[in-house]
Amino acid sequence: MSTAIAITQGDPSGIGPEIIAKAFRDAPHDLCGCFVVGDVATLRRAAQCIERPGMPSLPVAVIDTPAQALQALARCVPVLPLPGLPGPQPWGQIGAEAGRAAADCVVWAARAALRGEVAALVTAPLHKEAMSAAGVDYPGHTELLQAESARHQGVPLAAMPVRMMLASDELRTVLVSIHVSLRDAIEAVTPANVAQTLQITHAALRRTLGRAPRIGVAGLNPHAGEGGLFGREEMDTIAPAIAAARAQGMDVHGPFAPDTVFMRARHAPGHPGEFDVVVAMYHDQGLIPVKYLGVDKGVNVTLGLPLVRTSPDHGTAFDIAGQGIADASSLVEAVRMARQLAR
Repeated sequence: MSTAIAITQGDPSGIGPEIIAKAFRDAPHDLCGCFVVGDVATLRRAAQCIERPGMPSLPVAVIDTPAQALQALARCVPVLPLPGLPGPQPWGQIGAEAGRAAADCVVWAARAALRGEVAALVTAPLHKEAMSAAGVDYPGHTELLQAESARHQGVPLAAMPVRMMLASDELRTVLVSIHVSLRDAIEAVTPANVAQTLQITHAALRRTLGRAPRIGVAGLNPHAGEGGLFGREEMDTIAPAIAAARAQGMDVHGPFAPDTVFMRARHAPGHPGEFDVVVAMYHDQGLIPVKYLGVDKGVNVTLGLPLVRTSPDHGTAFDIAGQGIADASSLVEAVRMARQLAR
């Protein structure tokens, strides 16, 4: 199996290409063996937008196979161009062509990873409205990768359950539901979905940590329902799933009040957290705490796939795209984590 890591260019109208260029320039050791799936002209424009007086220009090289990335020079961006991709798109604008280009890069990288041609993929940010404008039927990376993986293995989508984990040095959270409305997210808090989330989280982190993870579970309602005064989901839905997980030997605790469980799990200097991960009931409940601690540190990891996929924990930042000021730290962290998970 290849040790090369594929980085998808993301939405060409956003900051994806420029943070990729910055990462290759500023973190050459971490980016060794990586290459970009995308459009050569788009990456050359990105390399130009991060140029500063007195700094050497960043070369962009064309490669034909992932294996060639392993011989690429440091501080050079190897690009494997996909046929049919549009050239550079207007900075900061939602466009169907840009959305289609971003999705095509993800599909190519996912299929390469499933065939064992790359060790992992790191996805630069895409724009969900742009993908929708292009007619892409999936709301984000996670769902697209889930569909490709299920198709590759010849199983129904339901047989390829996935979960989103956002992780930093200080906190990990895994979500019961992902990109759905809040109303639908509440409906998704079922015994089966909570139990499945606990199983996926336990299996994934057991491989990473080399031991059973300590899992804390957030409640859905304020104060975790306060004994049924503010809702019965904790008593009727979440607690039974936790009990079933514990009966299977998992180290699971809760449900705890959502406004305190993340603080209890946070790993701070001299203060190790009580839990290795918190299972949150919906998207914003789990992502706000990690992002508040620093979007430059957070990494999005998809659990449950037969491939390794990580991503920065921020979006396309159309408002600053093309200015060369975007921070590449989260992308570098995503590459580091992908390499660790692919071992």
